[in-house]
Amino acid sequence: MPRSIPPLYTPEERRRRDQSPWTLVQGILAPLQFLVFLVSLVLVLRYLATGNGELAATWSIVIKTLLLYTIMITGSIWEKVVFGKYLFARAFFWEDVFSMLVLALHTAYLAALLTGWLDTRGQMWLALAAYATYVVNATQFLLKLRAARLSSEAAVEGGAA
Repeated sequence: MPRSIPPLYTPEERRRRDQSPWTLVQGILAPLQFLVFLVSLVLVLRYLATGNGELAATWSIVIKTLLLYTIMITGSIWEKVVFGKYLFARAFFWEDVFSMLVLALHTAYLAALLTGWLDTRGQMWLALAAYATYVVNATQFLLKLRAARLSSEAAVEGGAA
């Protein structure tokens, strides 16, 4: 017998999600952060390949990290409004767990930058490690949201039959 997967949102959570202004904030910040990530990734790879553009690469990582903090704070508020918990709600538990690693690596980059703990190349490699975790985490969220959309569509189709 196939295991039943609970829906991502209860009807009440879906209502709160749809009514929350934080849903729109997340919908704007997520693609903006991804765009900044892509630009920064190119700048970091350029620096590592050529040694040129250190300042641009560094600033792009700082901006990406500040956007990450912003999306994590507003995402926590969104999660509180929708699920009643700032973090680790049932629906996004594993995504939130992995987000902590993403935050830790981005914060380690800032610490290395501010303290000189690593040289510039080491900092750029640390940023790439942070970026790799960000890609995994973004993929987690996209797959979760896609599954929620598909299950919602299936429920609507099932109800119409």
